[in-house]
Amino acid sequence: MPQDSLSAGLSRTNSADGSGAPVRSSQVDQQRIARAVREILLAIGEDPDREGLRETPQRVARMYAELFAGLHARPEVHLQKFFTEKYDEIVLVKDISFNSMCEHHLLPFMGKAHIAYLPDGRVVGLSKLARVVEDISRRPQVQERMTEQIADLLMSQLQAKGVAVVIEAVHTCMVIRGVRKPESLCVTSAMRGIFRYNQSTRSEVLALIYGNRT
Repeated sequence: MPQDSLSAGLSRTNSADGSGAPVRSSQVDQQRIARAVREILLAIGEDPDREGLRETPQRVARMYAELFAGLHARPEVHLQKFFTEKYDEIVLVKDISFNSMCEHHLLPFMGKAHIAYLPDGRVVGLSKLARVVEDISRRPQVQERMTEQIADLLMSQLQAKGVAVVIEAVHTCMVIRGVRKPESLCVTSAMRGIFRYNQSTRSEVLALIYGNRT
Protein backbone atom coordinates (compact mmCIF):
# COMPACT_ATOMS: atom_id res chain seq x y z
CA MET A 1 0.00 0.00 0.00
CA PRO A 2 1.34 3.48 -0.87
CA GLN A 3 2.67 5.52 2.03
CA ASP A 4 0.15 8.32 1.48
CA SER A 5 -2.72 5.83 1.85
CA LEU A 6 -1.32 4.66 5.17
CA SER A 7 -0.95 8.24 6.36
CA ALA A 8 -4.47 9.15 5.29
CA GLY A 9 -5.96 6.21 7.14
CA LEU A 10 -4.08 7.11 10.30
CA SER A 11 -4.99 10.79 10.27
CA ARG A 12 -8.51 10.19 11.51
CA THR A 13 -9.37 11.40 14.99
CA ASN A 14 -9.22 8.55 17.46
CA SER A 15 -9.88 8.48 21.18
CA ALA A 16 -7.97 6.35 23.65
CA ASP A 17 -10.41 7.11 26.45
CA GLY A 18 -13.70 7.47 24.60
CA SER A 19 -13.61 11.26 24.85
CA GLY A 20 -12.95 11.92 21.17
CA ALA A 21 -9.51 13.39 21.82
CA PRO A 22 -6.89 12.34 19.26
CA VAL A 23 -3.96 10.17 20.20
CA ARG A 24 -0.84 12.26 19.52
CA SER A 25 1.73 10.80 17.15
CA SER A 26 4.38 11.55 19.77
CA GLN A 27 2.72 8.96 21.99
CA VAL A 28 2.05 6.14 19.53
CA ASP A 29 3.72 5.78 16.14
CA GLN A 30 0.67 4.54 14.26
CA GLN A 31 2.36 4.60 10.86
CA ARG A 32 5.08 2.31 12.14
CA ILE A 33 2.47 -0.08 13.54
CA ALA A 34 0.61 -0.10 10.23
CA ARG A 35 3.78 -0.94 8.31
CA ALA A 36 4.51 -3.78 10.73
CA VAL A 37 0.99 -5.20 10.41
CA ARG A 38 1.31 -5.13 6.64
CA GLU A 39 4.54 -7.13 6.94
CA ILE A 40 2.80 -9.66 9.21
CA LEU A 41 0.05 -10.14 6.64
CA LEU A 42 2.68 -10.77 3.97
CA ALA A 43 4.58 -13.14 6.27
CA ILE A 44 1.56 -15.39 6.86
CA GLY A 45 0.93 -15.62 3.12
CA GLU A 46 -1.92 -13.12 2.81
CA ASP A 47 -2.40 -10.36 0.28
CA PRO A 48 -2.60 -7.06 2.22
CA ASP A 49 -3.84 -5.30 -0.93
CA ARG A 50 -7.02 -7.34 -1.33
CA GLU A 51 -10.23 -5.53 -0.49
CA GLY A 52 -10.88 -7.08 2.89
CA LEU A 53 -7.38 -6.37 4.21
CA ARG A 54 -6.61 -3.07 2.51
CA GLU A 55 -7.42 -0.96 5.57
CA THR A 56 -6.50 -3.55 8.19
CA PRO A 57 -3.05 -2.11 9.01
CA GLN A 58 -4.56 1.29 9.80
CA ARG A 59 -7.37 -0.26 11.83
CA VAL A 60 -4.90 -2.27 13.89
CA ALA A 61 -2.73 0.81 14.45
CA ARG A 62 -5.67 2.83 15.75
CA MET A 63 -6.74 -0.10 17.91
CA TYR A 64 -3.27 -0.44 19.44
CA ALA A 65 -3.21 3.27 20.21
CA GLU A 66 -6.40 2.73 22.19
CA LEU A 67 -5.47 -0.57 23.86
CA PHE A 68 -2.07 0.70 25.00
CA ALA A 69 -3.09 4.24 25.97
CA GLY A 70 -2.30 3.41 29.59
CA LEU A 71 1.41 3.52 28.78
CA HIS A 72 1.07 7.28 28.47
CA ALA A 73 -1.33 7.79 31.39
CA ARG A 74 -0.57 8.75 34.98
CA PRO A 75 -3.05 6.76 37.09
CA GLU A 76 -1.94 8.51 40.28
CA VAL A 77 -3.67 11.71 39.16
CA HIS A 78 -7.05 10.09 39.82
CA LEU A 79 -6.20 9.75 43.49
CA GLN A 80 -4.88 13.25 44.14
CA LYS A 81 -8.30 14.64 45.00
CA PHE A 82 -9.59 13.10 48.20
CA PHE A 83 -12.02 13.92 50.97
CA THR A 84 -11.35 14.00 54.70
CA GLU A 85 -13.69 11.62 56.49
CA LYS A 86 -13.62 9.83 59.84
CA TYR A 87 -14.98 6.68 58.25
CA ASP A 88 -12.82 3.76 59.37
CA GLU A 89 -14.48 0.67 57.90
CA ILE A 90 -13.80 -1.16 54.65
CA VAL A 91 -14.58 0.59 51.37
CA LEU A 92 -15.07 -1.96 48.58
CA VAL A 93 -15.81 -1.57 44.88
CA LYS A 94 -16.57 -4.92 43.26
CA ASP A 95 -16.78 -6.12 39.69
CA ILE A 96 -14.79 -3.38 37.96
CA SER A 97 -14.61 -4.73 34.42
CA PHE A 98 -11.39 -4.36 32.45
CA ASN A 99 -9.65 -5.50 29.28
CA SER A 100 -5.91 -5.80 29.04
CA MET A 101 -3.29 -7.28 26.73
CA CYS A 102 -1.01 -10.08 27.84
CA GLU A 103 2.54 -9.08 27.01
CA HIS A 104 3.61 -12.66 26.28
CA HIS A 105 1.47 -13.25 23.18
CA LEU A 106 -0.22 -9.85 22.70
CA LEU A 107 -3.58 -11.50 23.20
CA PRO A 108 -6.28 -9.99 25.41
CA PHE A 109 -7.25 -11.03 28.88
CA MET A 110 -10.35 -9.65 30.49
CA GLY A 111 -12.23 -9.87 33.72
CA LYS A 112 -13.15 -8.03 36.89
CA ALA A 113 -11.20 -6.31 39.61
CA HIS A 114 -12.33 -5.99 43.22
CA ILE A 115 -10.69 -3.17 45.18
CA ALA A 116 -10.98 -2.52 48.90
CA TYR A 117 -9.21 -0.14 51.24
CA LEU A 118 -9.41 0.75 54.90
CA PRO A 119 -9.17 4.54 55.07
CA ASP A 120 -7.10 6.47 57.54
CA GLY A 121 -8.88 9.81 57.17
CA ARG A 122 -8.87 9.91 53.35
CA VAL A 123 -11.53 8.66 50.94
CA VAL A 124 -11.76 9.09 47.17
CA GLY A 125 -14.61 9.08 44.71
CA LEU A 126 -15.54 5.53 43.81
CA SER A 127 -15.17 6.18 40.08
CA LYS A 128 -11.51 7.04 40.66
CA LEU A 129 -10.78 3.43 41.55
CA ALA A 130 -12.26 2.31 38.24
CA ARG A 131 -10.15 4.89 36.40
CA VAL A 132 -7.01 3.56 38.05
CA VAL A 133 -7.87 0.05 36.86
CA GLU A 134 -8.50 1.39 33.35
CA ASP A 135 -5.14 3.17 33.12
CA ILE A 136 -3.10 0.30 34.52
CA SER A 137 -4.85 -2.35 32.41
CA ARG A 138 -4.36 -0.52 29.10
CA ARG A 139 -0.75 -1.46 28.55
CA PRO A 140 1.17 -4.69 27.88
CA GLN A 141 0.56 -6.52 31.14
CA VAL A 142 0.67 -9.67 33.17
CA GLN A 143 -2.14 -10.14 35.64
CA GLU A 144 0.17 -10.63 38.61
CA ARG A 145 1.96 -7.34 38.03
CA MET A 146 -1.26 -5.48 37.32
CA THR A 147 -2.68 -6.61 40.66
CA GLU A 148 0.37 -5.42 42.58
CA GLN A 149 0.60 -2.13 40.71
CA ILE A 150 -2.97 -1.22 41.64
CA ALA A 151 -2.46 -2.18 45.29
CA ASP A 152 0.84 -0.33 45.65
CA LEU A 153 -0.50 2.82 43.99
CA LEU A 154 -3.57 2.97 46.22
CA MET A 155 -1.52 2.29 49.32
CA SER A 156 0.94 5.08 48.60
CA GLN A 157 -1.52 7.69 47.36
CA LEU A 158 -4.32 7.17 49.88
CA GLN A 159 -2.03 6.46 52.85
CA ALA A 160 -4.61 3.86 53.83
CA LYS A 161 -4.42 1.43 56.72
CA GLY A 162 -4.70 -1.34 54.19
CA VAL A 163 -5.50 -2.17 50.58
CA ALA A 164 -6.83 -5.39 49.06
CA VAL A 165 -6.99 -6.07 45.33
CA VAL A 166 -8.41 -9.26 43.81
CA ILE A 167 -8.51 -9.75 40.06
CA GLU A 168 -10.30 -12.53 38.17
CA ALA A 169 -9.63 -12.87 34.45
CA VAL A 170 -9.97 -15.11 31.43
CA HIS A 171 -6.85 -15.24 29.26
CA THR A 172 -7.43 -15.81 25.57
CA CYS A 173 -3.90 -17.16 25.22
CA MET A 174 -5.26 -20.19 27.12
CA VAL A 175 -8.61 -20.22 25.35
CA ILE A 176 -7.88 -19.92 21.62
CA ARG A 177 -4.36 -21.41 21.48
CA GLY A 178 -2.06 -23.71 23.41
CA VAL A 179 -3.99 -25.81 25.94
CA ARG A 180 -7.35 -24.33 24.83
CA LYS A 181 -9.14 -24.40 28.16
CA PRO A 182 -12.11 -22.01 27.83
CA GLU A 183 -13.35 -22.54 31.39
CA SER A 184 -10.09 -21.56 33.07
CA LEU A 185 -10.05 -18.49 35.31
CA CYS A 186 -6.97 -16.84 36.77
CA VAL A 187 -7.35 -15.25 40.21
CA THR A 188 -4.66 -13.04 41.74
CA SER A 189 -4.61 -11.00 44.92
CA ALA A 190 -2.45 -8.36 46.53
CA MET A 191 -2.86 -7.52 50.20
CA ARG A 192 -1.23 -4.51 51.79
CA GLY A 193 -1.17 -3.15 55.31
CA ILE A 194 -3.77 -4.51 57.70
CA PHE A 195 -5.22 -6.86 55.08
CA ARG A 196 -1.87 -8.59 54.87
CA TYR A 197 -1.08 -9.13 58.54
CA ASN A 198 -4.53 -9.22 60.18
CA GLN A 199 -6.29 -12.47 59.41
CA SER A 200 -9.76 -11.36 60.59
CA THR A 201 -9.69 -8.21 58.44
CA ARG A 202 -8.45 -10.21 55.48
CA SER A 203 -11.26 -12.74 55.98
CA GLU A 204 -13.80 -9.93 56.23
CA VAL A 205 -12.86 -8.37 52.91
CA LEU A 206 -12.81 -11.74 51.13
CA ALA A 207 -16.26 -12.50 52.55
CA LEU A 208 -17.51 -9.16 51.23
CA ILE A 209 -16.12 -10.02 47.78
CA TYR A 210 -17.25 -13.62 47.56
CA GLY A 211 -20.00 -13.89 50.17
CA ASN A 212 -22.98 -13.90 47.80
CA ARG A 213 -21.56 -16.52 45.46
CA THR A 214 -22.91 -20.01 45.54
